[in-house]
Amino acid sequence: MIHRRIALAVSLATTTAGAVAAPQSFTTARSFAMGGTGVAVAHPASANTANPAMLAMGQHDWADEFGLILPSINARLADDEEVIDQIDDIQDTIDTINAQIDTLDTAAISDSAGRLQSQLEALNRDTMRADAGVGLSLALPTSGVSVGVFTNASVRATGRGDVSDSDLALLEAIQNNPALATTITDIGDILTSEGTAYAAAVGEVGVSFAKTFQMSDDNQLAIGLSPKYVQLRTYEYNRRVSDFEDDDFDADENETDKSGFNADLGAAYRFGESQAWTAGLSVRNIIPMDLDSRSGRTFELDPRVTAGIAHHGDIHAVTAEIDLTEAEAFGFGDDTQWAALGGELDVFRAVQLRAGLRHNLASNDDNSGVEEDTLYTFGLGFSPYGAHLELSGLVSDTETGAAVELGAAF
Repeated sequence: MIHRRIALAVSLATTTAGAVAAPQSFTTARSFAMGGTGVAVAHPASANTANPAMLAMGQHDWADEFGLILPSINARLADDEEVIDQIDDIQDTIDTINAQIDTLDTAAISDSAGRLQSQLEALNRDTMRADAGVGLSLALPTSGVSVGVFTNASVRATGRGDVSDSDLALLEAIQNNPALATTITDIGDILTSEGTAYAAAVGEVGVSFAKTFQMSDDNQLAIGLSPKYVQLRTYEYNRRVSDFEDDDFDADENETDKSGFNADLGAAYRFGESQAWTAGLSVRNIIPMDLDSRSGRTFELDPRVTAGIAHHGDIHAVTAEIDLTEAEAFGFGDDTQWAALGGELDVFRAVQLRAGLRHNLASNDDNSGVEEDTLYTFGLGFSPYGAHLELSGLVSDTETGAAVELGAAF
């Protein structure tokens, strides 16, 4: 069921956060609603993971002295083919056939073998993907050096069914001659079709420092740095469909991990007659890191460069940004390089209406998993007296997602 896949991804993200904390592409709920943007539009508390330079860039006078996120949680699921549910149904049919073998009910065995053959054919190469992230952040902007502290984690889990031709041939033979099955004790022990799942998780904990410099033309330049400690994890789980248990996915024997120091860099430039424009540039994970899974599949965490521009007003913010680098997929996924648009309308500093669009420039039909193409996002923010509650959603042709966040800013 859907909640099982989301729960699995969230549990992996929470486990990673407990070890250290933070994700490769973690976004706050506000960013989630605005197409994943933030490089030129992040508020101080979200600047820690979007662009550390924005920590020191002037905000609205009600949000430039303190920022807190406690916590921000998001999840996405792409599983139109219901892979886990299909495997559960296949296991039920295997149990049914075994019971029919015990009673020598050959007519029922033939019918069930046909049903199992159809179920396996439907499962073959079907793929699911689940993403989750969780984060905490504290920001203390000042007129000198602004400081932030953050911790977060994210995980992507993918799964696929791989059906063998020999299984399909065996089941067809049993349909034609069900007596063949009466010599079998457990048909699940004979079937060789498999379910395979991979996950990659990134956790980080760090501090951010940023400072704004006043330029001779009254424009502002902010520079930010976020040194951090990063942990990578991979999970790889491969079992015959008869033995596949998604609860065992994150067992210790399926895991590899590696830790090390890394850093993010950022710059932001505010310009225009009324200082309404902001250009931003961030480089996340300036030190390349990689980790091999149990079978030697490599998860790579490479530097990710993103540029953006935003226009701010008293009641609005609109922004556009683009990844200048491409991220390679791990597991049954799609490579990603995002271009995004986002907007926010602020109603009396009490309610914020948000929407966004996110398009993957690297998406292609030849990827090994669920394609990531164009995502549509939306959200609401409630911020009475400095406290805030953020609710966000995401939809596309292949997936749905949601985010929630609690915090404060003043």
